[in-house]
Amino acid sequence: MADLTQLLENEVFMAFASYTTIVLSKMMFMSTVTAFYRLTRKVFANPEDCESFGKGESAKKYLRTDDKVERVRRAHLNDLENIVPFVGIGLLYSLSGPDLSTALLHFRLFVGARIYHTIAYLTPLPQPNRAMAYVVGYGVTLSMAYRLLKTRLYL
Repeated sequence: MADLTQLLENEVFMAFASYTTIVLSKMMFMSTVTAFYRLTRKVFANPEDCESFGKGESAKKYLRTDDKVERVRRAHLNDLENIVPFVGIGLLYSLSGPDLSTALLHFRLFVGARIYHTIAYLTPLPQPNRAMAYVVGYGVTLSMAYRLLKTRLYL
């Protein structure tokens, strides 16, 4: 079994850790963006969130949906649906001994696709911008899973 020193000397694992930190930080930033839009547009999902703007019936007008808030929420949800599988599969992939240049290509494409997907979602850019970014990111995760299953796992 590898100890921590060996793990920290593994260039592929360290690259994975770096790119995962970037994409997880981006995902965390999306919750801040959601909160920003909720506060600046005074759009809330729960009655208790409206209390600083009034009580009872006067607060109910802030319980509504807003297109911009919903767009940010959907982008954040899409991050959750795609980044979590990347982290799990990418971790196993990075520990399976792939070539550094191939692993870097996977990690960079995924991070770039997720950042571009967010830009395309929030701007919004016309389709197929967002769809292509999604397909690239999803394809990277599938590629790592395929390589992992083909070369390292025993089925």
